[in-house]
Amino acid sequence: MAISAQMVKELREKTGAGMMDCKKALVEVDGDMEKAVDWLRQKGMAKAAKKSGRATSEGLVTMAVSPDGKNMAMASLRCETDFVARGEQFQTLAANVAKAVLDNSPADADALSAIVGPEITQLIASVGENMQLGAFARHSKKNDCEVVGQYIHSNGKIGVMVFLECGKPASVTHTAVTDLARNLAMQVAATSPMALDADSLDQAAVAREREVYRQKALEEGKPAQIVDKIAEGAVKKFQKEVCLLEQPYIRDDKKAIIDVVREAAKAVGDEIKVTGFERIQLAAAE
Repeated sequence: MAISAQMVKELREKTGAGMMDCKKALVEVDGDMEKAVDWLRQKGMAKAAKKSGRATSEGLVTMAVSPDGKNMAMASLRCETDFVARGEQFQTLAANVAKAVLDNSPADADALSAIVGPEITQLIASVGENMQLGAFARHSKKNDCEVVGQYIHSNGKIGVMVFLECGKPASVTHTAVTDLARNLAMQVAATSPMALDADSLDQAAVAREREVYRQKALEEGKPAQIVDKIAEGAVKKFQKEVCLLEQPYIRDDKKAIIDVVREAAKAVGDEIKVTGFERIQLAAAE
């Protein structure tokens, strides 16, 4: 019997099991929905599904890097309690998830689940606690001039990759560059910027911010001719708070991040450009 996507979707909704597991179950029982549910229960997958509604606010963000250092991945795996998150089995599984992202470049969560889902299901059945895949990211260096700053916060709940590009390959190993990359990753972890700079900021967010302050100024009875200036001033302040390059440096708030980048470039005697970042945080941020 041909197994349709609708059948897989229906079984997934009934059991909470992964798509690939649902398809396999339906194939095994020739499309019988009730037998497929029983098949998943027998394999321990439905048992895992029963826990799927429970909150997963704990867990770990982990990283993996290829042996040549040209590719890196970051992934999060969530669970219910800190006790399980600190366990060796969970930590090994979390590391395997990041490695799976590194090795397989999954296109989306379903693709990643197809790779590591059975291992997650097995551990759920073993420890009796809900676990879920969270956000993940993968990056490949574009050339020999690129540097990636990596940082995992001490609690394991925040991970960051920051991407820098130098003008010359020889600069990437300079202490000023490697220190900058690490410090910028820590900056992103601490401040959670929305964008790299004003040009890459979501313009809808800028428009909302501008309108909020326009209306506030009008309600406060400010003269109409200065309302727009007040709103623009508020937008500039907003950009300094949420754009990485405009933020005050957490180690010295008298400097903006762009100033810190320029200082490092001067120390190296080369160009340094920050090209982007990835930030993953457990729970609310996902």
